[in-house]
Amino acid sequence: MIQQPWMDVIVRSKRMEATDIVVLELAHPGGQAMPPFSAGSHIDVEIQPGLARQYSLCNDPANNEHYVIAVLKEADSRGGSTFIHDTLKEGDLLRISGPKNHFALHGEGTRHLLFAGGIGITPLVCMAERLTRTHTPFELHYCVRSLDRAAFQNLLRDPTRGWTAQLHLDSGPPAQKLDVARSIGAYTEGAHAYVCGPAGFIGWVLQSARDAGWPEHALHREYFTPPPAEGRAAPSSTFMVRLASSTMVLEIPPDRSVMQVLADAGIELPSSCEQGTCGSCLTRVLEGIPDHRDFYLTDEERAANDQFTPCVSRAKTPLLVLDV
Repeated sequence: MIQQPWMDVIVRSKRMEATDIVVLELAHPGGQAMPPFSAGSHIDVEIQPGLARQYSLCNDPANNEHYVIAVLKEADSRGGSTFIHDTLKEGDLLRISGPKNHFALHGEGTRHLLFAGGIGITPLVCMAERLTRTHTPFELHYCVRSLDRAAFQNLLRDPTRGWTAQLHLDSGPPAQKLDVARSIGAYTEGAHAYVCGPAGFIGWVLQSARDAGWPEHALHREYFTPPPAEGRAAPSSTFMVRLASSTMVLEIPPDRSVMQVLADAGIELPSSCEQGTCGSCLTRVLEGIPDHRDFYLTDEERAANDQFTPCVSRAKTPLLVLDV
């Protein structure tokens, strides 16, 4: 598993973009160019040693002078958004990972539909910037509770950009609300749909696309929080994990994750969300069949059974052999 190197950056600017949303501009302290990235990428931001959170890069990938991230202050923050909103200041130093992309833009596509719910606009703004630069047609639909909570309005409304973008307000009149079925339409060869936002919003868009005949390979999503675990039984069995590099064998009880047991044994894996949504901890499986409980892998990737997310996934067989 390739681990992205960490680097120090300076908070070059910090501004309120919308209600409860702050935008940070991050740059190299010495003025050097930042590592290049592709549309849909994110970085890990170290909040404190051992605690990192993921944030999508929002700026044009052609501009690697700095990175731009937007952070929503969560009511049930686990520490990340509260620190960034209330403590972090312009001029402060942060440690971040290099860019990673688990939500890539398929540039060869002929039609791109972007659906954002709330703070899910962040990776899609970056995609829109890239598609604009390559003169590729796209439509952007942005659903948000009210106008004061809509980030990046200046970009959506800039007539010089020529974006086909629509803002849909929950608090607005019915006529302007998103009609997903109508916006998606029938599938045509080369079309791709991308959706990011709350789990319910993502499910709504994806199911509407499937109902319209869209194939899975044309549907792309990124979860910031996991969907409700409805219909999924809680772990009830113990299984064993063997580490290929050392032949160490560890027992995984029902109330502990693979990642937790590995950490207790002094083996730290890359991690961020710890909820099966980000893919940071993705680990190769050499033997055994995983019980996939993540929201990151596609159905095809799960069927291959050659990788899993040890933060939430478990085993269907008595033993998993991991490439660790």
